[in-house]
Amino acid sequence: MTNFTYETLPADEVRIGLIVLQTDESLERDLRQLIPAQINLLVSRVPSGDEVTPDTLRQMAHDLPAAARLLPQAQSYAVVGYGCTSGSAVIGPAVVSKLVRSSAPTPEVTNPMTALVAACGALGLRRLAVLSPYVAEVSDRLRDVLQVEGIETPVFGSFNEAAEEKVVRIAPHSIMAAAEFLAQTGGVDGIFLSCTNLRTLEVIAALEARTGLPVLSSNQVLGWHMLRRAGVGDRLQGYGRLFAEC
Repeated sequence: MTNFTYETLPADEVRIGLIVLQTDESLERDLRQLIPAQINLLVSRVPSGDEVTPDTLRQMAHDLPAAARLLPQAQSYAVVGYGCTSGSAVIGPAVVSKLVRSSAPTPEVTNPMTALVAACGALGLRRLAVLSPYVAEVSDRLRDVLQVEGIETPVFGSFNEAAEEKVVRIAPHSIMAAAEFLAQTGGVDGIFLSCTNLRTLEVIAALEARTGLPVLSSNQVLGWHMLRRAGVGDRLQGYGRLFAEC
């Protein structure tokens, strides 16, 4: 058949781009829970190492423009998110934004580090207990970036797991137990669960109920910040105070 017509996509359609690590099995699932169905979420992947080290994270700076270019280019995006917490810390949020904008038609770029700082500002948090799956040389850079932004991390814990494929298999009940242990140390006004591949979304509400503290996670803050940058202010229940109040 040769008879057909083209249609122009709705002018008010909100398009959001997402760049996910090759090894990540959690971020897309979580964001499809957080982002309303009427928003067009389009996803690309960026090569990432089997082990998380400063060197493998820095390598992503070379691959990010090509990954961003693989997003459909016909129309612009309200925002594009780069889904790697430690990669954003090692490469630098400003550099990440420059690399993504060089290849994707968008005025806004965010990442879990930038999103975390914004979330802390929205909730008035300045002292975090941080739980990370990664070894110290990776986690230390994340803490340094937060300190520059005026956010202290006096309480820190890690699963010391370097293999990315194993991070997604850390049981949520283990995340709950570790985060509760850190919160009991005291001296913090919030908890941050770091890493987009860690299965954190399902434990946020329970952790807030048990500890009395706001709980943030990489996927939660990234989804929230992408929506807010795109001008979407929907409040959601069940995903922590951030989505319910800010």
